[in-house]
Amino acid sequence: MRKKPTGTWKYIHFCIGGLILTLLLSCSSFEKQKIEVKGQKESHQDRNLLHSQELLDQGDYEGALKECQQVLSLSSPGPPKDQALFNIGLIYAYPENPRKDYGKSLKTFMKLTEDYPQSSLVDQAKIWIDLLVENDKLNQKNEKLNQTNGKLNQTIEKLNQVIEKSKQVDMEIEEKKREKTKQEELCL
Repeated sequence: MRKKPTGTWKYIHFCIGGLILTLLLSCSSFEKQKIEVKGQKESHQDRNLLHSQELLDQGDYEGALKECQQVLSLSSPGPPKDQALFNIGLIYAYPENPRKDYGKSLKTFMKLTEDYPQSSLVDQAKIWIDLLVENDKLNQKNEKLNQTNGKLNQTIEKLNQVIEKSKQVDMEIEEKKREKTKQEELCL
Protein backbone atom coordinates (compact mmCIF):
# COMPACT_ATOMS: atom_id res chain seq x y z
CA MET A 1 0.00 0.00 0.00
CA ARG A 2 1.38 3.40 -0.97
CA LYS A 3 1.78 6.02 1.74
CA LYS A 4 0.38 9.51 1.25
CA PRO A 5 3.16 12.10 0.78
CA THR A 6 4.07 14.09 3.87
CA GLY A 7 4.32 17.87 3.88
CA THR A 8 8.05 17.69 3.13
CA TRP A 9 7.51 15.35 0.19
CA LYS A 10 4.68 17.52 -1.15
CA TYR A 11 7.08 20.48 -1.03
CA ILE A 12 9.79 18.46 -2.80
CA HIS A 13 7.33 17.38 -5.50
CA PHE A 14 6.14 20.98 -5.87
CA CYS A 15 9.71 22.26 -6.31
CA ILE A 16 10.60 19.55 -8.81
CA GLY A 17 7.44 20.35 -10.76
CA GLY A 18 8.37 24.02 -10.72
CA LEU A 19 11.86 23.18 -11.96
CA ILE A 20 10.46 21.13 -14.84
CA LEU A 21 7.92 23.83 -15.71
CA THR A 22 10.61 26.50 -15.70
CA LEU A 23 12.82 24.29 -17.88
CA LEU A 24 10.03 23.92 -20.41
CA LEU A 25 9.31 27.65 -20.38
CA SER A 26 12.99 28.52 -20.67
CA CYS A 27 13.43 26.17 -23.60
CA SER A 28 11.14 28.47 -25.56
CA SER A 29 13.84 31.14 -25.26
CA PHE A 30 16.25 28.56 -26.67
CA GLU A 31 14.22 28.22 -29.84
CA LYS A 32 15.52 28.60 -33.37
CA GLN A 33 15.88 32.21 -34.42
CA LYS A 34 17.67 33.56 -37.46
CA ILE A 35 19.36 36.81 -36.66
CA GLU A 36 19.90 39.24 -39.49
CA VAL A 37 21.28 42.70 -38.90
CA LYS A 38 20.51 45.31 -41.55
CA GLY A 39 20.36 42.78 -44.37
CA GLN A 40 23.57 41.01 -43.35
CA LYS A 41 23.61 37.23 -43.23
CA GLU A 42 23.60 35.61 -39.83
CA SER A 43 26.98 35.31 -38.17
CA HIS A 44 28.91 32.11 -37.70
CA GLN A 45 28.13 32.23 -33.97
CA ASP A 46 24.41 32.53 -34.70
CA ARG A 47 24.61 29.50 -36.96
CA ASN A 48 26.38 27.65 -34.14
CA LEU A 49 23.55 28.54 -31.76
CA LEU A 50 20.92 27.39 -34.27
CA HIS A 51 22.82 24.16 -34.91
CA SER A 52 23.10 23.68 -31.16
CA GLN A 53 19.30 23.87 -30.89
CA GLU A 54 18.90 21.35 -33.72
CA LEU A 55 21.30 18.96 -31.99
CA LEU A 56 19.48 19.43 -28.69
CA ASP A 57 16.16 18.63 -30.41
CA GLN A 58 17.76 15.41 -31.71
CA GLY A 59 19.01 14.46 -28.23
CA ASP A 60 22.67 15.12 -29.07
CA TYR A 61 23.50 16.97 -25.86
CA GLU A 62 27.26 16.70 -26.28
CA GLY A 63 27.06 18.11 -29.80
CA ALA A 64 24.78 20.94 -28.66
CA LEU A 65 27.20 21.73 -25.85
CA LYS A 66 30.17 21.82 -28.23
CA GLU A 67 28.38 24.23 -30.56
CA CYS A 68 27.67 26.60 -27.67
CA GLN A 69 31.25 26.33 -26.40
CA GLN A 70 32.47 27.17 -29.89
CA VAL A 71 30.41 30.37 -29.76
CA LEU A 72 32.10 31.23 -26.46
CA SER A 73 35.54 30.67 -27.93
CA LEU A 74 34.90 32.63 -31.14
CA SER A 75 32.86 35.65 -30.21
CA SER A 76 33.81 38.85 -28.46
CA PRO A 77 32.18 39.77 -25.13
CA GLY A 78 28.46 40.41 -25.27
CA PRO A 79 25.88 38.84 -27.53
CA PRO A 80 25.83 36.03 -28.54
CA LYS A 81 28.08 34.86 -25.68
CA ASP A 82 25.31 35.52 -23.17
CA GLN A 83 22.93 33.34 -25.20
CA ALA A 84 25.58 30.61 -25.47
CA LEU A 85 26.11 30.64 -21.69
CA PHE A 86 22.37 30.48 -21.10
CA ASN A 87 22.01 27.58 -23.52
CA ILE A 88 24.90 25.72 -21.85
CA GLY A 89 23.16 26.14 -18.50
CA LEU A 90 19.98 24.68 -19.99
CA ILE A 91 21.83 21.78 -21.59
CA TYR A 92 23.44 20.86 -18.26
CA ALA A 93 20.02 21.03 -16.55
CA TYR A 94 18.08 19.27 -19.32
CA PRO A 95 16.16 16.36 -17.73
CA GLU A 96 16.78 13.87 -20.55
CA ASN A 97 20.51 14.63 -20.71
CA PRO A 98 22.23 11.51 -19.33
CA ARG A 99 25.18 13.69 -18.33
CA LYS A 100 23.14 16.44 -16.74
CA ASP A 101 25.09 18.28 -14.09
CA TYR A 102 23.15 20.72 -11.96
CA GLY A 103 26.37 22.05 -10.42
CA LYS A 104 27.78 23.01 -13.82
CA SER A 105 24.40 24.43 -14.81
CA LEU A 106 24.37 26.59 -11.69
CA LYS A 107 27.93 27.83 -12.31
CA THR A 108 27.10 28.67 -15.92
CA PHE A 109 23.99 30.67 -14.99
CA MET A 110 25.98 32.48 -12.29
CA LYS A 111 28.71 33.32 -14.80
CA LEU A 112 26.06 34.74 -17.12
CA THR A 113 24.67 37.01 -14.39
CA GLU A 114 28.15 38.15 -13.35
CA ASP A 115 29.69 38.65 -16.80
CA TYR A 116 26.60 40.00 -18.60
CA PRO A 117 24.46 41.84 -16.01
CA GLN A 118 22.73 43.86 -18.76
CA SER A 119 21.70 40.77 -20.77
CA SER A 120 18.01 40.17 -21.35
CA LEU A 121 18.63 36.59 -20.15
CA VAL A 122 19.76 37.58 -16.64
CA ASP A 123 16.28 37.41 -15.10
CA GLN A 124 15.72 33.91 -16.44
CA ALA A 125 19.20 32.88 -15.30
CA LYS A 126 18.43 34.17 -11.79
CA ILE A 127 15.26 32.06 -11.71
CA TRP A 128 17.32 29.03 -12.71
CA ILE A 129 19.90 29.83 -10.04
CA ASP A 130 17.19 30.00 -7.37
CA LEU A 131 15.63 26.73 -8.55
CA LEU A 132 18.95 24.92 -8.75
CA VAL A 133 20.00 26.13 -5.29
CA GLU A 134 16.62 25.07 -3.87
CA ASN A 135 16.90 21.72 -5.65
CA ASP A 136 20.34 21.19 -4.12
CA LYS A 137 19.01 21.99 -0.64
CA LEU A 138 16.14 19.56 -1.15
CA ASN A 139 18.52 16.86 -2.38
CA GLN A 140 20.64 17.33 0.74
CA LYS A 141 17.56 17.10 2.97
CA ASN A 142 16.43 14.04 1.04
CA GLU A 143 19.84 12.42 1.53
CA LYS A 144 19.66 13.07 5.28
CA LEU A 145 16.14 11.62 5.36
CA ASN A 146 17.34 8.56 3.46
CA GLN A 147 20.18 8.09 5.95
CA THR A 148 17.78 8.45 8.86
CA ASN A 149 15.38 6.06 7.16
CA GLY A 150 18.20 3.54 6.72
CA LYS A 151 19.08 3.78 10.41
CA LEU A 152 15.42 3.36 11.36
CA ASN A 153 15.14 0.31 9.11
CA GLN A 154 18.20 -1.21 10.80
CA THR A 155 16.69 -0.53 14.22
CA ILE A 156 13.38 -2.06 13.15
CA GLU A 157 15.20 -5.14 11.86
CA LYS A 158 17.06 -5.52 15.13
CA LEU A 159 13.81 -5.13 17.09
CA ASN A 160 12.15 -7.75 14.90
CA GLN A 161 15.04 -10.12 15.65
CA VAL A 162 14.63 -9.46 19.39
CA ILE A 163 10.89 -10.12 19.11
CA GLU A 164 11.54 -13.40 17.28
CA LYS A 165 14.04 -14.47 19.94
CA SER A 166 11.56 -13.48 22.65
CA LYS A 167 8.84 -15.57 20.98
CA GLN A 168 11.25 -18.49 20.78
CA VAL A 169 12.13 -18.17 24.47
CA ASP A 170 8.40 -17.94 25.35
CA MET A 171 7.73 -21.11 23.38
CA GLU A 172 10.59 -22.91 25.15
CA ILE A 173 9.27 -21.78 28.53
CA GLU A 174 5.78 -23.02 27.67
CA GLU A 175 7.21 -26.34 26.51
CA LYS A 176 9.13 -26.74 29.77
CA LYS A 177 6.00 -25.88 31.76
CA ARG A 178 4.07 -28.58 29.90
CA GLU A 179 6.84 -31.11 30.51
CA LYS A 180 6.93 -30.21 34.18
CA THR A 181 3.17 -30.52 34.45
CA LYS A 182 3.29 -33.95 32.77
CA GLN A 183 6.03 -35.10 35.13
CA GLU A 184 4.09 -33.88 38.15
CA GLU A 185 0.99 -35.71 36.93
CA LEU A 186 2.98 -38.89 36.46
CA CYS A 187 4.42 -38.61 39.91
CA LEU A 188 0.99 -38.32 41.48
